[in-house]
Amino acid sequence: MLGLFSLYTLVCPEERRLWVKVRILHETQKAVLVDLPISKQWIPKSRIDGIRIKDKNFEFFLKESIIS
Repeated sequence: MLGLFSLYTLVCPEERRLWVKVRILHETQKAVLVDLPISKQWIPKSRIDGIRIKDKNFEFFLKESIIS
């Protein structure tokens, strides 16, 4: 069973999720405008998997493809 599980992860890898430090600039009912280290970007609220406050900063838990 363990061999099948590792074979499945090789064939169908999950997309990585990251905690990203953001600064919230504007918020609507459906999306949040954030200032990322790269640029400003609208992120749909449905794509945010988690939010935490760390050292007075917001961190969003997002898929890696959303950030790029």
